[in-house]
Amino acid sequence: MCGIVGYIGTCQAAPVLLDGLSKLEYRGYDSAGIAVYDGNKIQMQKAMGRLKVLEEMTQNGATLPGTVGIGHTRWATHGAPSDLNAHPHFNKDHSIVVVHNGIIENYLKLKKKLMSKGYEFLSETDTEVIAHMLDYYYNGDPLATITKVMHRMEGSYALGILFRDYPDEVYAVRKDSPLIVGTSKSGNLIASDVPAVLKYTRDVYFLENEEIVKLTRDGLHFYNIDEEELEKEATHIDWDMNAAEKGGYEHFMLKEMHEQPKAVKDTLTPRIKNGDVVIEELGMTDEEIRAIRKIFIVACGSAYHTGVTSKYIFEKLARIPVEVDLASEFRYRDPILPENTLVVIVSQSGETADTLAALRLAKEKGVRTLGIVNVVGSSIAREADNVMYTWAGPEIAVATTKAYSTQLIAQYLLAMKFAKVRGTVSQNDFDAMIQSLERLPEQISLLLSHKENVQRFANRYLAAEHVFFIGRGIDYAISMEGSLKLKEISYIHSEAYAAGELKHGTISLIEDGRLVVAVLTQPELYKKTISNIQEVKTRGAFVMAVTTVGNTEVEKVADYVVYLPETNPIFANSLAIIPLQLFGYYVSIGRGLDVDKPRNLAKSVTVE
Repeated sequence: MCGIVGYIGTCQAAPVLLDGLSKLEYRGYDSAGIAVYDGNKIQMQKAMGRLKVLEEMTQNGATLPGTVGIGHTRWATHGAPSDLNAHPHFNKDHSIVVVHNGIIENYLKLKKKLMSKGYEFLSETDTEVIAHMLDYYYNGDPLATITKVMHRMEGSYALGILFRDYPDEVYAVRKDSPLIVGTSKSGNLIASDVPAVLKYTRDVYFLENEEIVKLTRDGLHFYNIDEEELEKEATHIDWDMNAAEKGGYEHFMLKEMHEQPKAVKDTLTPRIKNGDVVIEELGMTDEEIRAIRKIFIVACGSAYHTGVTSKYIFEKLARIPVEVDLASEFRYRDPILPENTLVVIVSQSGETADTLAALRLAKEKGVRTLGIVNVVGSSIAREADNVMYTWAGPEIAVATTKAYSTQLIAQYLLAMKFAKVRGTVSQNDFDAMIQSLERLPEQISLLLSHKENVQRFANRYLAAEHVFFIGRGIDYAISMEGSLKLKEISYIHSEAYAAGELKHGTISLIEDGRLVVAVLTQPELYKKTISNIQEVKTRGAFVMAVTTVGNTEVEKVADYVVYLPETNPIFANSLAIIPLQLFGYYVSIGRGLDVDKPRNLAKSVTVE
């Protein structure tokens, strides 16, 4: 959500800024802008719409000369999308310019004070308040000025700042909104996320809360809010640069779906050794695992759906009670976290604001925390007691696919580890599960190779207005994610329901031609779900069924069937989600939509 890039070095800044911002488009935005210091004055250009508009206005940066600059892609919070509300924002005499990710919660109070001092505002944003606050407290010392403003702001923010009086410096600061610093031979950079700097460097520093950095052409200086200089160590990023490019695919989402077999294998392989599950990063002894009495899985969006799946698996295998919480609700319901509780925090970016807040609440209450994240060095990875990385690599499309699949794998392994240690699964069953896990990458590849079949079906439903997904048990969890995929990229109203709940209201919405997607992968619930399909069929629904090979009885009640390779039913989500991802993708592109950057959505939600 929003993106920041800053640069100081020997190259022209504007092309670097535009290139970096293009790597952050996945975060979601509605306007973009850059400010470049040419040595005499700070020049700015910003525009509503896609980054391409800004690139054309500036001739790919050629009209803004200078080797120092900051840039931003904005996702509207305070004030509608417009040129005026786009970042960067100046102070009154254009001597200070700022870009901002996050939300300043007390901005109205600060704005009122500034207006009483004669400051005038051109935009509706909370960010312009920051620019004028910097002006109000400026005493010739950028660092002292920034810390004064930090003490007075409430909320979340990552800032990039230029001062006209200091043409050879860029300042940046973060609080509860991610910001990284990169260093290279041609200069130094700030960015909201790693892909923006991969072209220039693999060595990055992760700013902690309330840390400030001063970038010069040949150095970095880090400070805390008390203006004390800090020593920080760089992290080397091993991502393949090509992983952040489309690589010949029409869309990032399609590319990332096809990367799922490798991502699943990369997440599995290091943790299966000699027929056993070994999770060294868990940091728990067998005695500590046996002592756990309750698990909370806390996440948002698709990550939450992996938690719903995991609840069924954990309770079935390890016989531990599990609660799954939306992170945005967890922190406000005053959760009861008894002794010997484990809180598992799941996030692709490791920066999701609500999820990070839930983690901090759990730590305040003194319970053990485990982060399952994809981004190395992210806030959740650094703050959780232990971290289990998913090795999906960079995921650019807003709608998650491979990150979701690897989160499932991490939680499968975790549940199996707990079950083995606690003695709640037989060795024969455990061995069979290992074999099933190791077959998943090849089985996912097989399903992806038949994508044209799903495309042909999807083309029949491009004009759909409402779609319902139904399933029972783990199949209900799969339905939730399938429904989300469809709605977030095709803008079709879609809902998932536990199939057994149809008669409790939902079935009143079924009418002639209504598409119902039914998932049937759990043997003990198969016949019951067949009955639920019959209920919607008799009311005129058109049914797409997703089931395991051999379940041919479903053909009597469904209009279209996708068969999955046989696997252990507790891992069925990893296979069933593939045709549902493909269905959402092909409906979206068939409707002519921007599948990688759906409207109003952001990849990393770093504000509440």
